Amino acid sequence: MLRAERYRHFIAYFSTHQPDAQTELHYGNAFQLLIAVILSAQCTDKRINIVTPAIFRDFPTPESLAGATPGEIFEYIKSVSYPNNKSKHLVGMAKMLVDVFHGEVPSDLNELKKLPGVGRKTANVIASVVYEAPAMAVDTHVFRVANRIGLTNKAKTPLAAEKQLLEYLPKETVRFAHHWLILHGRYICLARSPRCEICPINWFCRYYEQTHTEAALKRAEAAKAKKAKDQKKKKKLDTIAKELKKRSVEKDI
Repeated sequence: MLRAERYRHFIAYFSTHQPDAQTELHYGNAFQLLIAVILSAQCTDKRINIVTPAIFRDFPTPESLAGATPGEIFEYIKSVSYPNNKSKHLVGMAKMLVDVFHGEVPSDLNELKKLPGVGRKTANVIASVVYEAPAMAVDTHVFRVANRIGLTNKAKTPLAAEKQLLEYLPKETVRFAHHWLILHGRYICLARSPRCEICPINWFCRYYEQTHTEAALKRAEAAKAKKAKDQKKKKKLDTIAKELKKRSVEKDI
């Protein structure tokens, strides 16, 4: 199947079944989402949603967070990944918002990336979710699922995947496609054990085509038989080698 066809099927399915897909992070405004996304790096949304309510309550504005110390913030986020670095990033981010951006979260990607703790992925999330820009944030889920489905081809980096996705996706679907890929990767296309048998889009998925078609199954069976044969041969050679070694020792004696 051609890649353009996969994109058409991908868009058709998810625009019908998940037309308004949203982030699973809880937030009330751009500042709160920025905090949540910075914290979510290499951590689950579920965990972030547990710790953020207290932060949002006690530090409702950039000014209030800018007045805190990393040590204070650490106590709120010590259960998330890399709390030391993230506490510094949050305070530094808030200070820059106050000093440079007049307390407002910028919409421009390059401006967003100047904030401590904000890389390209985080900037794309803010631009996409808050400002509805056609920005594609590529996290581990997006990177994996896009490759498996066949939306990307030989993309070795998140940036390469982002460029390929933006090339094929209509602008009006980009901000939704980000969530389609994340949610599909979170609940169906799992990293270690993808749930291909119940996947509603397996019929146009490249990974499924490569691993579950009759030809693929035959190749897997042939590889399994060859492995068993090689192991049997190796075992036989090892037995012969041991016997020769034994005879050699007995001869020396």
